[in-house]
Amino acid sequence: MKSDSEFAGSIPEIYDRYLGPLIFEPYAVDLGERVAALHPKRLLETAAGTGIVTRELARKLGRDAALLATDLNQAMLDVAKSKLAGANVEFRQADALALGFESNTFDAVICQFGAMFFPDKIKAYREAWRVLKPGGRFVFNVWDRIERNEFAEAASDAVARCFPSDPPQFLRRTPYGYNDVEAIKGELKEAGFTTVSAEAVSARTRAPSHEGPAIGFCQGSPLRSEIEARDSQGLAGATQAAAEAIALRFGRGPVEAGAQAVVFTAIR
Repeated sequence: MKSDSEFAGSIPEIYDRYLGPLIFEPYAVDLGERVAALHPKRLLETAAGTGIVTRELARKLGRDAALLATDLNQAMLDVAKSKLAGANVEFRQADALALGFESNTFDAVICQFGAMFFPDKIKAYREAWRVLKPGGRFVFNVWDRIERNEFAEAASDAVARCFPSDPPQFLRRTPYGYNDVEAIKGELKEAGFTTVSAEAVSARTRAPSHEGPAIGFCQGSPLRSEIEARDSQGLAGATQAAAEAIALRFGRGPVEAGAQAVVFTAIR
């Protein structure tokens, strides 16, 4: 659905404040270490969002490395820029399905939790293959099944119970709905990559309170649009329902839960 990729209004700031530390930063460290070990001189990031991986890469890469961070949503890039003022990073709005860069340009392409949003995955993978130099790496991750990502599952189920006749399914459908490892490997190979590997990466995700994950998922993602489409005054109630579900399952105050992603590395 087109609305699944719309991160606008207050969503980017809430996304970065609540979901960034909760679920994205632990995996940003993982991806940053993998890419830094490749010692790329020219690096492209697609679907950079609010720059959570970008910030990690800016810390880890050498001063001679050129990092270009792109995203389809300018509102997300605006937040990213504000967090990296003065860093040696170039930001540019770009569609991962139609990158406006010359072929054989980058040593590595990185994408954190963006592939699930691409309307045509193979086309996006072909673009990554095209702009990579021979031997270059395309490194990206996707979320594993929602049942292995406990905060997201609790929030999604709670919001669904608020609208039993038409439950919002954004989390299950998109961010946590693209994780068939063999199918993704097949798509990468169809796009031109011949060497593809995948690795599951588990983590413990933590928040200062049970309310933070609920705010993040309900108000800092396109799930918000689905809630408001069903009840224009229902956002606060749905967020509270998600918070209570998280408290019931994980406790109040500081909370932690399991998460799992899959990291793919494809070599041109």
